[in-house]
Amino acid sequence: MAKNNFLSVIVPAYKQEKTIYQDLKRIKDVLDQIRYDYELIVVVDGQVDDTFKQARRCHSAKIKVIGYDQNHGKGYAVRYGMARAQGDPIAFIDAGMEINPNGISMILEHMEWYGADIIVGSKRHPASQVNYPWERKVISACYQLFVRTFAGLNVRDTQAGLKIFRRKALEKVLPRLLVKRYAFDLEMLAVAHRLGFKRIFEAPVKLSYNFEDLTHAGTFREMKRALTDTLAVIYRLKILRYYDDANRRKWRYDPDLDFRVNVG
Repeated sequence: MAKNNFLSVIVPAYKQEKTIYQDLKRIKDVLDQIRYDYELIVVVDGQVDDTFKQARRCHSAKIKVIGYDQNHGKGYAVRYGMARAQGDPIAFIDAGMEINPNGISMILEHMEWYGADIIVGSKRHPASQVNYPWERKVISACYQLFVRTFAGLNVRDTQAGLKIFRRKALEKVLPRLLVKRYAFDLEMLAVAHRLGFKRIFEAPVKLSYNFEDLTHAGTFREMKRALTDTLAVIYRLKILRYYDDANRRKWRYDPDLDFRVNVG
C-alpha cells in the first residue's frame, strides 16, 4: 500500500560501476536531512558491468537495489522503479551526479510551496547554476522551443534528470506511456498535462556536465534519436490521441510496470 508523506526516490543506473557507490552515499546524505521518511530505489538497467554489485555495497534498509538482464533504456528503468515504489510523492534523479542531489530537497520544497502535481528540475530556471557546453545549450534551447510550440507545455526544460510527481498523477500517466529512452521525460509531462495535471512548475538545479563523455558523434546520435521519439510523442498526442481514455484498448500493458501488481 502506498504511504503518504513517504518519499520514494528512483535512481536509474547504466554502466555506473565506477560511481554508483559514492552516488548513493551522496543521495542518502541528502535524504537523511529531510523531514520525510524515504526509500531509495536503484534500478540497474542491464547487467553489463558491476553496477549492481557496487550498488549492493551500500548497506542500508532504506536502499533497494533491483534490476534486470537486458538494457531497456532510462525511461523503462524509471518506470520499473516507480512501479515498485511505496511512496507519495515519487522522484527520480539520474545516476552520475551531474545534477547535485541537494536538488531533491529543493524540488520537494517546491512541490509543497506550489501544491504541485509535478516539479521538474530545470537548467533554464533563473536560479540554476549550470556548467554546460555551449553546443548543448543551443541544442537544448531549440528543442525546448519546439516542444513548447507543438506539445503545448509551458516548461522551459523537459529533459533534466530530476523530477518529482504526486502518485495520483503517475497512476494515471504511466499506463499510457510508450517511450523507453530519449523522450521519456517529455512523454510523461505531455500526457500528464493532457490529463489535467496542469500544476507543473520548475525548480532550480546545480548541474556540472561530464565533459569526458561528450563526443560530437554521440551528441548527433542522441539528438537524432531524441527528435524521432519527440515527433512520435507529438503525433500520438495531437493526431492519434493515443493517450486518451477512448484508446485504452490500444495501450501496451506490461505487468512489470504496473503499480497494482508490484506494490502490495
